[in-house]
Amino acid sequence: MSVTEAEKTTKWGLAEGDEIVPGRTALERLGGGHRYEAYLAFDERLHAIVVAKLVRPHLVDDEHTLAGLAGEVAMLRRLDHPVILRSFGAELGGPRPHLVLEHLEGPRLSSLLRRHGPLPPEQLVPLALQLCSALHYLAVDGVVHLDLKPANTIMSGPPRLIDFSVAISSVEAAALSRPIGTDPYMAPEQCDPVALGPVGPAADIFGLGATLYRAATGKRPFPAADRDSGDPVARWPQLEQSPSAAPLPAAVADPILACMARDPRDRPGPAALADALEPVLRAQAKPRLSGLKPRWN
Repeated sequence: MSVTEAEKTTKWGLAEGDEIVPGRTALERLGGGHRYEAYLAFDERLHAIVVAKLVRPHLVDDEHTLAGLAGEVAMLRRLDHPVILRSFGAELGGPRPHLVLEHLEGPRLSSLLRRHGPLPPEQLVPLALQLCSALHYLAVDGVVHLDLKPANTIMSGPPRLIDFSVAISSVEAAALSRPIGTDPYMAPEQCDPVALGPVGPAADIFGLGATLYRAATGKRPFPAADRDSGDPVARWPQLEQSPSAAPLPAAVADPILACMARDPRDRPGPAALADALEPVLRAQAKPRLSGLKPRWN
């Protein structure tokens, strides 16, 4: 199988039944980012539906992109946790380099919030506890995700943390000298690692806090930013501003806001955050035959 120069566009344009590699065929396009396209695919060896994350055709010879894919493959190979997306191998060479990921039934948290608004408390708190579990595991394993946000959270059962394309070891994170992540969810030290670093697991806690705030309120915790501005504060308001007050019970709002403290030393660890939210979960109403009536205590 070869890819002609005419095929080297920014999109693969695969149709249902087109071969990605022998034994793995495309079903439908799911979307993509700057460097990758995702396709729902059928894998004959697994005899299952998977997701193929393909390098875009014009980047198949780009060393930086291929190195990034190889890094994500290696990262997922070392991780094994119920709330972290699983990988089933990869094709790092050939005409269509790609990563094979499990297919999850469920929307991204970002899509769910756009369609239905903020999460009710009986969904928000369990989601927070599940993500705390994943972040605790990553911190113990010496990994920093660096891009925790609603778009990287799949609302399946249990929820899954996805996209480890920028995840690195804690040692590498501590040596960062440039911004990395998604602007509205980046910790201050991610925005300016030279002045405010080092970057570590506390940066993921900041991203978790911003994600939970968005899930609980439907809004981002900081004002709209100017992504094209040359002024760092205009691009990243979190460098100088505190999160907007959250219209939530203190038992929920206080732990979430603590995650977004500007000083990483003031943020709770994932286990401490889970401990703070556990009483809220226990206080929530239990399902009854007459229906569920959630309440905050």
